[in-house]
Amino acid sequence: MTITETGTFATSNGARYLQQLCKHFAHKIPVEYDAEKGTADLPPGPARLTATDAALRVEITASDEDGLKLARHIIDDHLKRFAFREDFSGMDWAPV
Repeated sequence: MTITETGTFATSNGARYLQQLCKHFAHKIPVEYDAEKGTADLPPGPARLTATDAALRVEITASDEDGLKLARHIIDDHLKRFAFREDFSGMDWAPV
């Protein structure tokens, strides 16, 4: 069984953050990305990133709630550092 959630961060810099996240993650895990979409093999499960002119969207998948919690933490923690100019406080996470 897998559980999926989607996080949204309203920003005009979605493509920049997508690329920063993917470049950073690529030092430790398999990652594929371009300017508008990416996939990162996070330890709990894959994260699929999509950037638009208005937002960064991240879909995370894990086998249980603890895995989702870890994946949310990984994404939010990194974005707090990358998006500090925008006072980022966390993705708006919702079940799929």
